[in-house]
Amino acid sequence: MNIALVYILVSVTAGAAGQILLKKGMSSMGPLTFSLNRLVPLIWQIATNPYVVFGLMIYVGGTLFWLMALSRVDLSFAYPFASLSYLVLLFASWRLFNEDLSTLRVLGTMVILVGVFLISRS
Repeated sequence: MNIALVYILVSVTAGAAGQILLKKGMSSMGPLTFSLNRLVPLIWQIATNPYVVFGLMIYVGGTLFWLMALSRVDLSFAYPFASLSYLVLLFASWRLFNEDLSTLRVLGTMVILVGVFLISRS
């Protein structure tokens, strides 16, 4: 397997894992509202949430792999692979956060996966 593809897949996996942790952290805080008079406490609340911090660390790690991949392959080849995270996040959202999986969401994700497969063949 091409090393660039490995970098891309690590990046996609880390990005999805980071997003899952970010969602967990933000959900644990309840609905937040942006307001200028509460900006500093809001940033502090987000910045001290361990799920958010760890999620951002994983996401940044994935970005490093993404950059290594981009140094090896065309962006037009690499970028569609980023959409593989949609599949991971669709399943994780359903299993971990009890989100609804509508037929249209599943079908839309499958269409994206077919597109990624076609691009990977080029």
